[in-house]
Amino acid sequence: MTDATFDWLYPERIQQLSKRHWTPVRVAKKAASFLAAENGKSILDIGSGVGKFSLIGAHYFPEATFFGIEQRSELHHYALAAKEFTRIENAEFMHGNFTQIDFAQFDHFYFYNAFFENIDSKDRIDHLIEYSTSLYHYYSRYLYKELNDRPRGTRLVTYHSLEDEVPPSYQIVEASRDFLLKMWVKK
Repeated sequence: MTDATFDWLYPERIQQLSKRHWTPVRVAKKAASFLAAENGKSILDIGSGVGKFSLIGAHYFPEATFFGIEQRSELHHYALAAKEFTRIENAEFMHGNFTQIDFAQFDHFYFYNAFFENIDSKDRIDHLIEYSTSLYHYYSRYLYKELNDRPRGTRLVTYHSLEDEVPPSYQIVEASRDFLLKMWVKK
């Protein structure tokens, strides 16, 4: 499966955002492999966009359940449509802000810096949500607290993260050569 093949599931405008905003297939497979290392785990993608990470993870690791939370209704709609088209059953998508969900429902977490749009005005997905530096800090602190409250052994994968949201109780156990993709475990 290539990115171009997968991105074909979406309208052209969404395809054009893929390189900058959606997880590449090779990254999704590697991240999902780490997060779904044990059967029966539930994995949350924070800021799931059009669902690319969750759908790829669910396809390659059917013994895990992948969840995505996305605040933009349009992107949530595209995730649901792609799920229906692919007939993947172990991926679920929620519409809302990640601050509105109970993190205790999930075993492991994936984070492709969904907050960065708040501090980088050049490459935003759209102008339908509020952006601000204070939101970036609020979201980062909120995620930091939630991750810090998770039990030992919790796995986290970050991609293109500034690591403001990662508590010191998480240790890197693997990283890509360019250090953009990092796998963490809470000690």
